[in-house]
Amino acid sequence: MTIKNFSLPTLSFIAMTALILSSCASKKDIVYFQNAGDYETIVSDNSHTNKFKIDDVVSIHVSTLNPEASLPFNLFKGAEEGGIRAEQVDYIIDKNGEIDFPVLGSVKIVGLSPEETKAYLKEKLSIYLKNPIVNIRLKNFSVTVLGEVNRPGTYFVNGEQITILEALGLANDLTIKGTRNNVMVIRDFNGTKVYTRVDLTQKEALNSPVYYLTQNDVVYVEPNKSAVTSSSLDNRASIWVSIASVLITSTVLIITRN
Repeated sequence: MTIKNFSLPTLSFIAMTALILSSCASKKDIVYFQNAGDYETIVSDNSHTNKFKIDDVVSIHVSTLNPEASLPFNLFKGAEEGGIRAEQVDYIIDKNGEIDFPVLGSVKIVGLSPEETKAYLKEKLSIYLKNPIVNIRLKNFSVTVLGEVNRPGTYFVNGEQITILEALGLANDLTIKGTRNNVMVIRDFNGTKVYTRVDLTQKEALNSPVYYLTQNDVVYVEPNKSAVTSSSLDNRASIWVSIASVLITSTVLIITRN
């Protein structure tokens, strides 16, 4: 039986069926951690501590049992009036990796963790204060999630740690058209961009160096083949619709004139 024996509706049905079957995704394309066994216990040594970067906004507050003694080591905006406490000024790490700290002057904290910075400042402050208490907080910890996710955007992080899974959770997970085995994380190391890819379909993703995100990381989810194919078909359909519209319009004009 040759193709001539099929009617036009039959051929259209066959073509549509083939297109649907070819665009269907299999389980291996969408399931996370496929190689993790039932009741499997994974002991991971993948630990992460955030380090301060250039342009980070850092809140630092120094206190002691004697509030008046620690006052010169804190910067405040405005003055206390009517019982309203003045707002404390945050520090921005400059291009040299330093902050201008009261009394101490320029202090380099880039590349240090909050705990390391706390110990470093306490050592310097011990010259002036007895048993100083230093509280430090990163104020601009945010991550950006783009691509085939349900809610792309930039998300601010409460705390000092977030995983790539938690970031994708903030974006309401990947769409069905997202490529799960090739998620890219773009990380900035003081002006140098580093690109790392993660396969979320495998349990080894838990040990990836970018499983724990750092401030200003960008997570990008690529579209899978079905999304690309769908986009291509949509474009082709639009072109054919445009051509058909032109032909119909031209035919109507010719008939009208005649």
